[in-house]
Parts: sequence; C-alpha cells; structure tokens
Amino acid sequence: MSRDTSRSLRHVQAVALAAYRLVIGFLFACHGASTLFGLPDARMRFHGPVGEWPHWWGGVIELVGGVLVAAGCVTRGAAFLCSGTMAFAYFTVHAHKGLFPIANGGEAAVLFCWSFFVLVFLGPGAPSIDGLVGARLRGGARRSVAASRPGVVDVD
Repeated sequence: MSRDTSRSLRHVQAVALAAYRLVIGFLFACHGASTLFGLPDARMRFHGPVGEWPHWWGGVIELVGGVLVAAGCVTRGAAFLCSGTMAFAYFTVHAHKGLFPIANGGEAAVLFCWSFFVLVFLGPGAPSIDGLVGARLRGGARRSVAASRPGVVDVD
C-alpha cells in the first residue's frame, strides 16, 4: 500500500469513527433527555424525585455523557462512565429477567455499553473537541521548543 493510500485510509477511518461517536452520543443523549424531561419520548420519563438513585442520576449521566461523547469532549472518560452506567443498568434491571438480552429487554443497554467501551480505546476520531484542544497544545509545545533554540525552524 502506498504512503498516500495509507494516509487516505487513516483519514477515512478517523472520520468514520467520529460519525460513529456522534451517532452513539446523540442517541444516548436522547435517551437521557427522555428520562429527565420526557423529550422526545414522554413514555420513558422518570417520575420520581430529582436526585433519586439510580434512575434520575442515570438520566443525567445519559444526557451529559451523550452530549460530551457526541461533541468529542473528554471522550474517553465520558465513554468509560457511560459504558459503566449501561453495564450497571443491565445487571440491575435486565439480567435477572433471563440470560439473553433479547429475552430480558437489555439489548439497548448491552449495545450502548459495548459501543462506549470501544470509544474508550479508540478515542474520538476526527473532528472532535479533544482533537482541537490536543492540536493547540501540541502546536504550543512546538513553538515553545523552537523558540527556546535559536536558529531552529519548526517545519511541521
């Protein structure tokens, strides 16, 4: 494979990963918005008191974590929290109803759990807020190193 083909493939992979991250984060945020506010699906609304564990807090994690993942902001940490939340939901709400997720109604929890777990290891893809912040930090580090060595020109 040529160098240009390899570079193009890496770019397409990063964009595909970003699209995956955006869709998973958006769907999770929608789930949280439905839990907390009944939007867009009032049937899922949690009617208990604010702050009740675990349902209300799960909705907050779904909404905030989904938005953070979709935006690519602190992606790995947010994805880890979201993955753990869905593992907790699966084992406390669904697992006692049967062995298989298709039989116990836990397919969404399992899919979200593993989808976020993948993002913990693969990162946000491109574009993302994490990528923009990282690029700025790396650019600032290069400038400061080049500035500290007179006569050295940074060509990156």
